[in-house]
Amino acid sequence: MQHFGQFYIDGAWVDPIAQTRFTLVNPATEEPYGTVALGTPADVDRAVQAALKVLPDFAAQSREDRIALLEGIIEVYVARQDDLMQALTLEMGAPCRLTQQTAAGLNALKQAVKTLREYAFETDMGSYILQREAIGVAGLITPWNWPVQLICNKLASAFAAGCPVVLKPSEFTPVSALVMAEILHEAGVPAGAFNLINGDGPGVGNAISKHDDIAVVSFTGSTRAGVLVAQAAAPSVKRVTQELGGKSANLILPDGDVQAAAEYNVTRGYSNSGQSCHSPTRILVPEAKLEELVGHLQTAVAKHITVGDPTAPETTHGPVVNRAQFDRIQAYIQSALDEGARLVCGGLGRPDGLAKGFFIRPTIFVVTPETTIAREEIFGMVTSVLTYKTDEEAIALANDTEYGLGAYVFGADKAADLDICRRMKAGRVFYNGAAAITEAPMGGYKKSGNGREMGEFGMEEYLEIKAIIGF
Repeated sequence: MQHFGQFYIDGAWVDPIAQTRFTLVNPATEEPYGTVALGTPADVDRAVQAALKVLPDFAAQSREDRIALLEGIIEVYVARQDDLMQALTLEMGAPCRLTQQTAAGLNALKQAVKTLREYAFETDMGSYILQREAIGVAGLITPWNWPVQLICNKLASAFAAGCPVVLKPSEFTPVSALVMAEILHEAGVPAGAFNLINGDGPGVGNAISKHDDIAVVSFTGSTRAGVLVAQAAAPSVKRVTQELGGKSANLILPDGDVQAAAEYNVTRGYSNSGQSCHSPTRILVPEAKLEELVGHLQTAVAKHITVGDPTAPETTHGPVVNRAQFDRIQAYIQSALDEGARLVCGGLGRPDGLAKGFFIRPTIFVVTPETTIAREEIFGMVTSVLTYKTDEEAIALANDTEYGLGAYVFGADKAADLDICRRMKAGRVFYNGAAAITEAPMGGYKKSGNGREMGEFGMEEYLEIKAIIGF
């Protein structure tokens, strides 16, 4: 087994202060493949001091220098994409064909360059000058489900704004983060501008959140963990931006294309084995079209999903990330069965032919709004189908959740449907299967978080606003 025993601080690979190790398990085989060192608050402080040292010069870089830095990172990133994908397959079971994992990170870096070229950091407002400048050292805490993309989302925006960073990736996916550190080192990122500390939430995440010299924390993860981050950050009055949980609705209107909606829900909702906070996990369909939808969903699952060995080219969906996530999903499926939900396909256990690994059967239930799986985030290939009688009831059902990250609408009357999209309480609303775009802000309403990532709005989370009056 390989031991990933160093952190990246102040432009160099360094040994951790302590020697605590976390065992890494391949989710497709359930076999350990390595260990990773876990950091401590003392390691975090070393990284923060390195970032503070470079902050004045890094924040003072010209627009052209920041663009050149990002373009250099992009060049090395492209050359190392295969290495990133191999790391993702090993540590989280991402199928080798799921190159959107790394493509999304590349798109985030490219978008930061585009945003930076066009952004006005200083504006004459008539009676005053509005200036935007780097807020300071940024603490980045990223999850295991889209590890490379989410590192790139945050890192690209922070660098575009002129903020050095201290990164804590998930302890379940440290290998891809270490490859990212190698990419940034090769690209010539100034010493101290990027620092990586592996570790868990209590040991490193908490230390980043509460550190007095970190000006902003950007966190992506569960709502429960997001609350802890905000509580730890509160005494230092730092800015906290969060992208948290989701329970997104896919609303099929009476004139919507049921087959297209079913196909989209399976391909989009089960992407990354359902481990996406934006996934449309609730489908709302008119009562009269329920059986039509059910038939299309069954066909789409059979057509688009092959669960298995993530290293095999024919595999479309790999395992979930770990035993805890597997057991959590199984418990939710059992709860739906216990509550009398109608099982359409899938169910408990692994797919046929898979004796080990944290593999999930693509599972669809017809439920009522009170069913547990219709209300709580599961983070796996489990979909709830609900019926409605009127558009008003459908809108109310779609918004009847403590989350508000994404929403999806399928209809045929674009003018009328725009009003329905406007009434969705979600940070992103997708109409008729529209693809996600990197320039649009990403974030949520309610317990799905606060602040935004991507594009101009994402960069502004790392900028402070100054009014200069009298000029």
